Amino acid sequence: MTDPADPAIIHVVDDDPDLGRAVARLLGRHGYRTQAFDTPRAMLRAQADEPAHCLVTDVMMADMDGFAFAERMRAQDPAVAIIFMTAWPTTSSAVDSVRRYGGFDYLEKPIDEGRLLAAVAEGARWSRQRRGALARLAPLTPREREVLHCLAQGMSNKMVAAALSLSPKTIEDHRAAIVAKTGASSPAALIALVREASGTEG
Repeated sequence: MTDPADPAIIHVVDDDPDLGRAVARLLGRHGYRTQAFDTPRAMLRAQADEPAHCLVTDVMMADMDGFAFAERMRAQDPAVAIIFMTAWPTTSSAVDSVRRYGGFDYLEKPIDEGRLLAAVAEGARWSRQRRGALARLAPLTPREREVLHCLAQGMSNKMVAAALSLSPKTIEDHRAAIVAKTGASSPAALIALVREASGTEG
């Protein structure tokens, strides 16, 4: 169940309108803000106006297959979680859905309600976390991002200075700016922030 005061937004895409709306209604009953779309292109337009936290998409669609859709979606919004569903499951597609397209789950129709709800809850949590991290990094300058990348690898100020051909004092100044802008004051916090922004911290 999502927070009723701040419900996660879930978009459902299936070229079977009845099924898409049925999945959206199910998620809506569990407190999510949902909208069903008959085509990927319609959903891409909507995502630009009101980004969803999680996308539940069919794999086999006439307009655009679910994996090509996922690639378009990731390019447009790297912080949306994607869940695939299909009536024609295969092992290779299941593996691709996770390894190549970053899917949170690969569900066989008819959909298992419990598994869908668990995947959506995890996907929405991941999306909120990643969006938050990306927002915290947004104010950083390109140089500050370079310094942060080095610090997140466990490098000391002196090591970062040598790697970037800068003085240790300059690195200290950049580090202070990074802490002020992101609120991540410890090495562990900086590492966690970078991982969350990249989507690798669950």
